[in-house]
Amino acid sequence: MAKHESRYLRVARLTYRLTQQGLPLYRHAKSPHRYTWPQLVACVLMMFHLRLSYRDMEEWLLVSDSVCQVLGLQDIPDHSTLCRAFHKLTLAKLRILERHLLDQLQPVEEIIAVDSTGFRPDQASAYYDLRCGKSRREWIKGAYAVGASSQLILASRQGVDRTNDGALLNGLRREARQYAQAGWLLVADAGFDGKHVQEGDVIPPIRRHGQLVAPDRRARADLVSQARLDGAYGQRWKCETVNSVIKRKFGDAVRSRKRSWQQREPIVRGLVYNLYT
Repeated sequence: MAKHESRYLRVARLTYRLTQQGLPLYRHAKSPHRYTWPQLVACVLMMFHLRLSYRDMEEWLLVSDSVCQVLGLQDIPDHSTLCRAFHKLTLAKLRILERHLLDQLQPVEEIIAVDSTGFRPDQASAYYDLRCGKSRREWIKGAYAVGASSQLILASRQGVDRTNDGALLNGLRREARQYAQAGWLLVADAGFDGKHVQEGDVIPPIRRHGQLVAPDRRARADLVSQARLDGAYGQRWKCETVNSVIKRKFGDAVRSRKRSWQQREPIVRGLVYNLYT
């Protein structure tokens, strides 16, 4: 019991320190100063880490006096307060927290792997869908750029199943390149092939009508073949492993109902993964 409690204390301390560094003390000057903004966001991040609902997180805090002391909570926020805190946690704030955490960890990568994964938009199991004869037509997409050495998520993007992976490539590259050393490689699967691919990217070109005609696409196919022999392209599996860990530890379904809130959850899970890895 003491071992688990000490782990929770370390998690709470690390999370609260990050939110204090990346967020203002209060979200609004005239907000009721019952809880600080970093305290509420730290509770929300821990809730995703523990894979609890809002009500279960409230109950968990009520019986975790030592964690409340670390977070500086005089009163326990109820489930509706935690829910509103998540809804007000914008993508811009999440990106600020991501940068603060990575600036502390300071990863330097030679190879950065990019991949996407899908989260179910509801809590229904695959068995339930099968019995009801439903076919799932939409997924909430999360795309991550992972350092092959540190296996940290260096950048993340979100979308829906209809979102083309190639459209997310520029944003992932722009954020991840600041943690890369000179001469770094970006590796991804053919789903990221498109107009945003740059020279030197190790991304297999899609063979339209079974063949490659353009000289630059043929040169990229040769680059991928060489990267396969060198073992560089094989580093892409590390991003697939991170996707698997995120879904196994934090769930493969989103809990929110509104689309804008659903699309924040892949970013939150990427941040939580970096926090507790």
